[in-house]
Amino acid sequence: MQKQSPTSTYIILLFVPLFWGGAFGTTKHILSELPPLTTSSIRFIIAGLLMCLWSCWRRELVWQPIKKNFFSLLALGATGVFSYNYFFAIGLQYTSAITAALIIVINPVFTTCIASFFMGEAWNWRTLAGVAISLLGVSLVISKGDFSVLAQMSIGIGEIYLFGAVASWVIYTLIVKKVTGTIGTSVMTAISTMIGALMLLVISIIKEDQWSKVIHVSYQTQAELLYLAVFSTVIAYLLFNWGVQRIGATKASAYINLMPVNALWISVILYGEEISAYHLIGMSLTIAGVLLTTQNKVKPAALNIQNLNNSISGTTLGK
Repeated sequence: MQKQSPTSTYIILLFVPLFWGGAFGTTKHILSELPPLTTSSIRFIIAGLLMCLWSCWRRELVWQPIKKNFFSLLALGATGVFSYNYFFAIGLQYTSAITAALIIVINPVFTTCIASFFMGEAWNWRTLAGVAISLLGVSLVISKGDFSVLAQMSIGIGEIYLFGAVASWVIYTLIVKKVTGTIGTSVMTAISTMIGALMLLVISIIKEDQWSKVIHVSYQTQAELLYLAVFSTVIAYLLFNWGVQRIGATKASAYINLMPVNALWISVILYGEEISAYHLIGMSLTIAGVLLTTQNKVKPAALNIQNLNNSISGTTLGK
């Protein structure tokens, strides 16, 4: 059975959606000066180095558990850092920060769906209703209030990339639970971040080759890059992974439903983005659906997703 966590865990996890919510408007502005993959590379190179230094200071960087979990760490870096941010940064070039936040918020819905599939857990009306309502909210946003857009399959390319980010993060979230049992949270995050950062660096050099622009960015962009690296990456990732270890993947992922609220007010107040009625309605529907899905009561045995982790290990990671 999943071990219960103290109230302090739930309170501390509130900072995660706050820091991640600020990343949308911040990244959107940075992209006006730097290309997406270069931006993500800088963010995660800085973050990875900081987390490695943190782990060294705590004397947690031990080679044996890293070697033992290397393929799991490689998978985490490839999904939670490389592919997620590849899709996220490129998607933000073609859509608003508010729309991006509302698409990303459905992560816990898909996490729950995949967990239920692997564990063979029967869905009840709350799960089905939650999935339907959250998808309705997201559909309202990506169609800009005109559902005929969906019927014509004319969804924007930005939204398509962002759904790729959703898929990447769902896989990352489920793998995290497996790795945290055999390696420290800070080491796991540090190594996987460096792996993902190196992947981003290589691809940014090959596809963009615009690193000469970095030395000419404004002071605001420099500050925003530091915000992304320190708060939206180092602190938020460590807190999220710590939360997964304490209360489980599904409950920790539920906090993401607060992210679009933070993304909305930060993007509107600090970056002057426009908000429409369909954003507010879509946000309400999406958050309601996420809450229905993630607050669904299940049997105690189903709360432990170790069986899911074993399935992923056997079919994907190949340990």
